[in-house]
Amino acid sequence: MGWPLGFSTAGDAANGLLFGWDIATFQKWALIYLGLSSLAFVVVWVVGYLRRN
Repeated sequence: MGWPLGFSTAGDAANGLLFGWDIATFQKWALIYLGLSSLAFVVVWVVGYLRRN
């Protein structure tokens, strides 16, 4: 009938991922990306704080 608007479990999304990825790989790389981007945010904030003082 149509595409679902949401998934109730992670297993529901497993067949719809791009490039044939499985959900575990997608979650792992999403966590790595979020960790690195938050680390970069903290570094920029600290460098700005140190340059101001």
